[in-house]
Amino acid sequence: MTGSVIRPRPVEDPVLRLFLLHHAAGSHLAFTNWLTLFPADWDICLLEAPGRGRLGHLTPCDSAPTLANRFIDDLHGLLDAPFALFGHSMGGLIAYETTLRLAERALPAPVWVGISACGSPRDDGAADTACPNPGAEPPFHTLPDQQLRSVLGRMGVLPPALLDDDQLWARLAPRVRADFTLVENWHPRPGERGRLRAPLSLFGGLDDPMVTPDALTAWDEVADRVIGQHFFPGGHFYFTGQEAALVDQIVLETGVYA
Repeated sequence: MTGSVIRPRPVEDPVLRLFLLHHAAGSHLAFTNWLTLFPADWDICLLEAPGRGRLGHLTPCDSAPTLANRFIDDLHGLLDAPFALFGHSMGGLIAYETTLRLAERALPAPVWVGISACGSPRDDGAADTACPNPGAEPPFHTLPDQQLRSVLGRMGVLPPALLDDDQLWARLAPRVRADFTLVENWHPRPGERGRLRAPLSLFGGLDDPMVTPDALTAWDEVADRVIGQHFFPGGHFYFTGQEAALVDQIVLETGVYA
């Protein structure tokens, strides 16, 4: 493990190194049951934002540029093989921001980017949705505790066992509010500065109430090349119970570039 990077089964000289980025209020644990589904010669790296897990002693990031730069700093030494990024919800936003910042810092570029359940940035400087609810009034990160807990429960972001326990919630609340502050205060770069050059695949749930198919497919307006758009039955966490089908699609599309 290096900083934010968790490598459950390190692979030296991998065919592909895949970085997985978790959703708002979540952690790397969202992907732990995906690991055995990927090819054995892939190095699967889980990126953990500060304020959770073994990074629980660190102040959570409430800024997308800050979190993207932190991840990039921790990726040094791991960009020596073909690599790809896959991010779900907030993770999709950070995958996008990280890709742009890698280019700005003249660092290697991902061979592929996968964005899941995260709406496209618009030209007017707002985001259709990066998660969880565009234009929410008041913003989720400003809601009183009980109201925020209720919203998270309806969205399925955190299990009831965590939301219903006052002591656990007290520990979770700082990272939850920081994540939603990051998402709700984020502004994309205008024009060519915000253009995604890497091959892009899009993934989402057909019944996602937070990121509609139109919001997801609008990424083709800011990407040079969208190679796939894939919709699965289900909502914002559509992949629950369908991990194998999603991973198969990721492997199929990234395999072209590995």
